[in-house]
Amino acid sequence: MICVRVFVVLLISTSALGQSVRQHTTNSNGWYMYFGDHKVSSKWGVHLEAQFRRHDVITSWQQLLLRTGINYHLTDQTFLTAGYAFIQTYPYGEFPVAAAFPEHRLWQQAQIKSQLRKWEMISRFRLEQRWQYLPVEQTDGSFAPGEAVYQNRFRIFTRFSIPFTGETIEEKSWYVTFYDEVFISFGENVKMNVFDQNRAYVALGYRIPKVGRLEFGYLNQLVLKSNGTQVESNHTLQLGLISNIPFF
Repeated sequence: MICVRVFVVLLISTSALGQSVRQHTTNSNGWYMYFGDHKVSSKWGVHLEAQFRRHDVITSWQQLLLRTGINYHLTDQTFLTAGYAFIQTYPYGEFPVAAAFPEHRLWQQAQIKSQLRKWEMISRFRLEQRWQYLPVEQTDGSFAPGEAVYQNRFRIFTRFSIPFTGETIEEKSWYVTFYDEVFISFGENVKMNVFDQNRAYVALGYRIPKVGRLEFGYLNQLVLKSNGTQVESNHTLQLGLISNIPFF
């Protein structure tokens, strides 16, 4: 993960050549989340997800994200997903958007879970097609969502978890987990930068019997704005419930 972080910093620095001096800021946010992957048969399942992302930890909105999808399980440890997400982004921080705007997103992914002795590893590869209704100035000087702007994005996610006791994370187990995820944008509408953001996360987790996992942790979200000159380092408190209760 350290190597990934160094690579991201170098990528940002390299992409800055030939552009104006970058502006940097920090924010304190809070993300409160539910992730559910629920089987409806031995091979098929549904993905249900809601994220309430707040600025100043809880004071005001940063984003609302609602995501769903259909899972197909190749094995007990590997599954494919295709789905839809709705995202509403709000003005926040020192580099706010001009007005709140929606995004509609299609997404596809492959997720692989493996066990390396006591270490549980999850790798995820996600492709997104994004329609962002970015704010445009109106005749009266106000801003409102405009026509959809289409972009593609690829995300690479690697996560490691290890229990405090025992060889694997069982029910009533405490564990520590960390991950890194890199976001790369591509397509003709990506004008100023290819790198979109990087997320580095560490958390304490507990596996709740017959429910799933509850995690409380810290995320550093490094965001390079689409104008190519503004960079956010968002210190983010996270509280998440990850559930795999079967629906059959």
